Amino acid sequence: MLDFNGQVVIVTGSGSPKGIGKTIALTFAGQGATVVVADMNSEGVKGSVADIEAAGGKAFGITVDITSPESVQSMVDTVMDRFGRIDVLVNNAGISQKVTVEDMTLEDMKRIFNVNMFGLFLCTQACMKPMRAAKYGRIVNLSSVSGKRGGGVFGGAHYSASKAAVLAFSKNLSREISAEGITINSVCPGLINTEIWKSLPQEAADKIISDIPMGRPGETQEVANAIVFLASKEASYITGEEIDINGGSHMD
Repeated sequence: MLDFNGQVVIVTGSGSPKGIGKTIALTFAGQGATVVVADMNSEGVKGSVADIEAAGGKAFGITVDITSPESVQSMVDTVMDRFGRIDVLVNNAGISQKVTVEDMTLEDMKRIFNVNMFGLFLCTQACMKPMRAAKYGRIVNLSSVSGKRGGGVFGGAHYSASKAAVLAFSKNLSREISAEGITINSVCPGLINTEIWKSLPQEAADKIISDIPMGRPGETQEVANAIVFLASKEASYITGEEIDINGGSHMD
């Protein structure tokens, strides 16, 4: 068991009832962390907090718009006022859109980058300050297999580009601040068993599965397990890394 007792963990995008973020939040709580459920969906925030507490964990909910510098700073100020520390930030919030480049608009591109990259940047920058003061921190960013292989699962080219940007940003940041006791790593999930996957037509689903050596989609828990390890004290000498969680559909 990885020990997160006494630690405060922020998980963005953890208010969705059936997404990866909620599983991440539940897993951290199960390891003793106080989890800050951060999402723009206020009802979803309440639901995730209730589920964590029902399982015996500790949680605190915040409604936040990660594309707003003011909203992000308010979130960090609230967490610091209440708990006095931020040990882990998991940048999980993200959006996708299935559209070809020919049909894509500039507004489509901006909307995807505003959440997937610029929102991640704002949350990271705001949480870095208390982490630097404490000389300790763990930041785990959600990229995607699409950011490494150029799509092929879900989302358009703008989604792939935003997730590739996450990887470059994370590596650069790790060079800037890892000497201060703060690690920055990324995970790259492939096809994961969520509602989007379940909604696919059988023919499309079979085509995607045929490209996965393990012959199945991943589970949200399998993604959460890797994130929790990277955020642990046991992963103290891992930084600037990207972990593929895709059943072998992409191998570096």
